[in-house]
Amino acid sequence: MADDHGARDVVSAGQSARSVAVPVSASQETSVSPGLGVIAPDRFENPGIPPHQPRVTDLDPKKEKRAERTVYTLFYLSLAGSVFAIAAYFGFPIEENNIASTRMNNLMIGIGISLALLAIGIAAVHWGKALMPEEEMIDHRHPVIGSPATRARAVEIFDQANKESGLGRRSLLRNSLIGALVAFPLPAIVLFRDLYPGNQEDPVSALSHTMWKEGVRLTRDPSGTPIRASEVTLGSAFHVIPEGLDESEHYLEEKAKAAVLLMRLRPDELNEIEERKSWSYDGIVAYSKICTHVGCPVALYEQITHHLLCPCHQSQFDVTNHCEVIFGPAARPLPQLPIAVDDEGYLIAQSDFTEPVGPSFWERASVNDN
Repeated sequence: MADDHGARDVVSAGQSARSVAVPVSASQETSVSPGLGVIAPDRFENPGIPPHQPRVTDLDPKKEKRAERTVYTLFYLSLAGSVFAIAAYFGFPIEENNIASTRMNNLMIGIGISLALLAIGIAAVHWGKALMPEEEMIDHRHPVIGSPATRARAVEIFDQANKESGLGRRSLLRNSLIGALVAFPLPAIVLFRDLYPGNQEDPVSALSHTMWKEGVRLTRDPSGTPIRASEVTLGSAFHVIPEGLDESEHYLEEKAKAAVLLMRLRPDELNEIEERKSWSYDGIVAYSKICTHVGCPVALYEQITHHLLCPCHQSQFDVTNHCEVIFGPAARPLPQLPIAVDDEGYLIAQSDFTEPVGPSFWERASVNDN
């Protein structure tokens, strides 16, 4: 209990063993509810919003005009950066088998795009810091209700923002901003030109054919050593490329399409459909190494289960059933390469793949399409 000298006492917070004792004054004792902890009202008062400190642009019209010139100059600089990026795309072309030209092309385009984006960002920040009103305000939270009054107020706010930003009366600043924003995406649009093949081979035809053809020997990757059928033992797997690949003008492009995995199973383990029984030789089968999901190399062979695994997205293919998909995001089986043996015992291709290798594309026609 409190004494006559206004000493502070302790009020018990319920009967719990973990209750907290909080001191209260004598004047508060009568308002304490049994079983509740009481905290003395010792919050500090809200100091309010500090007084506004005017900027130099608020006090000096010349400084305000100089800030405006700085902003629209930066917008024009951004516009120049976008134009430079487009010009660099054509002025520094990428030459085949010339890595220096690729680096120079990327450097110049990157400088232009970086200048365009950086100038817009600096101009926007400077505009807000130097020209737009900076008084601190309180925005009270309220239920989001689209009443007529709310919509009318929204119109007033947009009108006020237009007056405060100066977009309506600072035409040079506004037009330079619009020009910079319109020009900035143009370099990206121009870069899409690289997707057009121009005078090159039709993409559909290029993706539908590889270096494999009748009589081409299967060779080890990367040595190019021909493979005899007798060298492929049960449970083994060979990474295979077509003979003569190292002499190809477009080595990487051709290898990306023609890479093959060669495996040997017991003939009775293969569930071959009638029209493909001649595509294998004594249990030896060859399948494209390019995953039909997004084109990753299917390089992992599980000897016990006879499954091929793509390490990128975990698609699995069953070798015993024409590499049909048994797990993962791949939508189609791996294309099979028909093989045979020549007079010297070397493995050879009977033909090219009968369907496009790799992931799907719009014009893709496949015997496995539904």
